[in-house]
Amino acid sequence: MSSVFSVGNPSSLSPAERFRRQIAFITEVDKLKEIFRQTILTQSRRAENSAEHSWHFALMIIVLAEHSNHQPLDVLRILKMVLIHDLVEIDAGDTFAYDTKNMADQHAREARAADRIFGLLPPDQTAEFRALWDEFEARATPEARFAAACDRFHPMLLNCLTDGHAWQKHGVTHDRVRARNAHVAEGSTAIWEYAVKMIDDAVAKGHLAPGPKS
Repeated sequence: MSSVFSVGNPSSLSPAERFRRQIAFITEVDKLKEIFRQTILTQSRRAENSAEHSWHFALMIIVLAEHSNHQPLDVLRILKMVLIHDLVEIDAGDTFAYDTKNMADQHAREARAADRIFGLLPPDQTAEFRALWDEFEARATPEARFAAACDRFHPMLLNCLTDGHAWQKHGVTHDRVRARNAHVAEGSTAIWEYAVKMIDDAVAKGHLAPGPKS
């Protein structure tokens, strides 16, 4: 069944209070534009912000949906996941994919942020947004697995298009990129096969260091 946007006022809040809470949430999430990532833009080479990532990621979902391992997909549900997933970075910050120290408590930090930020909304939307966020995190549904695949593919693509900028800056090697992103294949074998060729090419160009020899 396809997702549909809720209409009306299903909660016990007055219409005025419901609207106030929705505007408070919309105002708060503008802060996502101030959260900067390790990836850089392909033209200006400035740091990408998390709102830009969310937009590009959402567009990627629409364009690449046909390459999901599971068909048909509820694309609207995925888009809703994508647009809210990184809002937690307003409180928790962006955790670099290869920062093992900060990754240790990443989920706990982001879950607390989800409670606060989604809690600004009326109760029914709080519950809906939190359920979508948890679904993405768990990767237990076809939609969440495809969302996660595209989420991981996006920074790999930007790194390859910017001569391995973040990889080189942090000393990331080919074996770590492969290991960190292997679950892309759970959502799309086609995207993972393309990614493997892409990062192998980055090694050949000297933009990504090869891993230790076995």
